[in-house]
Amino acid sequence: MWWMAWLDSFLSEPLRGAAPSDLLRYRVLVGSTLFCLLFGVLNLFEGMLAPNTEVSRAPLLLTGLIVPGTLFLLRRKASPTAAIFFFCVSLTVGFVIIAILYGDPFASAHAVTTLLPAFAVYLMGPRLGLAITLFMAVMLGLIRPFLLTRTGVSVLTIPAELLWAMHIGAIIAVLGIWVLGTLHSTARDEIQLKLEQALKTLRDSERKLSSLFENTDDLVCSLDAEGRLLVANTAMKRAFARYFGKDLAPGQPLFAEVEPRVKEAWDERFRQVLQGQRLQFELEYTWDGAPVVQELSLGPIPGESGRPEGITLFARDITVRKQAEARLGEMHSTLVDVSRQAGMAEVATGVLHNVGNTLNSVNVSASLVTDGLRKLHVSGLAKAAALLHQHSAELPRFLAGDPLGKQLPEYLQALSQRLLQEQDSLVKEMSSLNEAVEHLKSIVNMQQKHARTVGTVEQVAVPRLIDEALRLHAVSFERLGIRLERDYAEVPPLVMDRHKLLQILINLLSNARHALVAGSRAEKRLCIRVRLAPGGQWLRIEVEDNGMGITPENQRRLFSQGFTTKKTGHGFGLHISALAATELKGRLSCTSPGPDQGATFTLELPLALQEASEPVGAAP
Repeated sequence: MWWMAWLDSFLSEPLRGAAPSDLLRYRVLVGSTLFCLLFGVLNLFEGMLAPNTEVSRAPLLLTGLIVPGTLFLLRRKASPTAAIFFFCVSLTVGFVIIAILYGDPFASAHAVTTLLPAFAVYLMGPRLGLAITLFMAVMLGLIRPFLLTRTGVSVLTIPAELLWAMHIGAIIAVLGIWVLGTLHSTARDEIQLKLEQALKTLRDSERKLSSLFENTDDLVCSLDAEGRLLVANTAMKRAFARYFGKDLAPGQPLFAEVEPRVKEAWDERFRQVLQGQRLQFELEYTWDGAPVVQELSLGPIPGESGRPEGITLFARDITVRKQAEARLGEMHSTLVDVSRQAGMAEVATGVLHNVGNTLNSVNVSASLVTDGLRKLHVSGLAKAAALLHQHSAELPRFLAGDPLGKQLPEYLQALSQRLLQEQDSLVKEMSSLNEAVEHLKSIVNMQQKHARTVGTVEQVAVPRLIDEALRLHAVSFERLGIRLERDYAEVPPLVMDRHKLLQILINLLSNARHALVAGSRAEKRLCIRVRLAPGGQWLRIEVEDNGMGITPENQRRLFSQGFTTKKTGHGFGLHISALAATELKGRLSCTSPGPDQGATFTLELPLALQEASEPVGAAP
């Protein structure tokens, strides 16, 4: 307002920059000073019209002293203390002197008598205001009636008792005004203190919030219901200037210069947010020939009625994250391919290992059969036949009278028994050889069956698949003296990728075999359990060994890629198994009491699994 600016023009520059509550007091002081000037001018005209010019001249002289002195101090001083003290003391002392000079017994009840204490408390505070109040109470309520009773009342003749009662009432009124002014001042100071504290807290919160918004690379802004900008952080302003080529100002529509199709899409989103919805979506576009992906979040700003009256917009550049996710997906696909190849290699290694062991048995059986055929006593039979042929003409005499002929039947009987024994031995070796060949055939058939079913989903009888995995390790388990224990409960079949589960089982069995070989116990035991987990929603496979065990620090890294405790290990098997378990919607874990106390690997698979899951890290 113009008159506020006019009052401020009488103040010094430091006083004009004071707090609003203090500035209000300074303006009241200036206004009071100017009012005194007006009062002095009115007294001047009164003095011109009144016959008693001596009395009328006193207020004018007082005004001529107070007004210029107070305005001078307010204009020149950086602190208002001197001006306030000069104004209040001069006005009080001047009024007391004028009241005494007039001799009017009712002067102590003048309106100024009650105005001055209240004014002093407001400008100077309760303590200095009390000094002004006590001075007025003593001078006007005690000294003045004492002088009046001594000199006599010149204007009105009233009883002394009434005069004293009237002035005592004035004292009470003055003190009462001071009390009321003090209560008001104290309440005002308390309110002002609370307001200042609240304002300080608000400014601190605003500064922290502004710092939070300004120190982020995310784009942050708020819009009104018409889509016009209310406030935006530096990152948002910088991005707007880079994209549109001009600065972003409050009140400006955010998407006024985009294509109509894009603007319609944003308007539709704004309508949804103003209906109370929260939106989160990704926005892809090209900038300087490079793809950019942003993650945006729109939320409503509720008004006092609870209805949305504005919109908050947060945008984050996730291009690098999307590129990393794409690379991670590619790496995972590569890892899955490598894991499948590693699994196939593991199966092939098991097949070749068992084939090699079986071929050793075939070679031994073939050698024994060859040696047996070479050592057959068929030469003795040929000699006996030649001898019979030689004496065929005199065969009765030869058998009855010739010493050789007499031994021939007994020799043939012994030879036949020996040939029968050799035949039985060769038949057994041939049977063993045939069993080894059949074992080779079953191994090859099983490997071919799993090779055909890689990546396909089928119904799998878990105990049967475990037995097939054990068959690949059967010869090595038997040769190493590993005692195998099976504990299969009745469990339903699962629908899954047969090869992934076989790959996990082969890796776990191979791990157990290495742990048992490296362990210090003479009795090497491997126990495999199949059962339903509590609740009946999961099928649990446990592979427990009493081998070398696992230290606590190694348990935390057991399924990490590249981690191994074997000298010739590659740290790939358990990591691949954990990934395969995740792809089957299951989980693989391990527990071990400690070194040389064995370990238990637990594979849990959901019974409700109907198909293999998507690869880990694949885009939704």
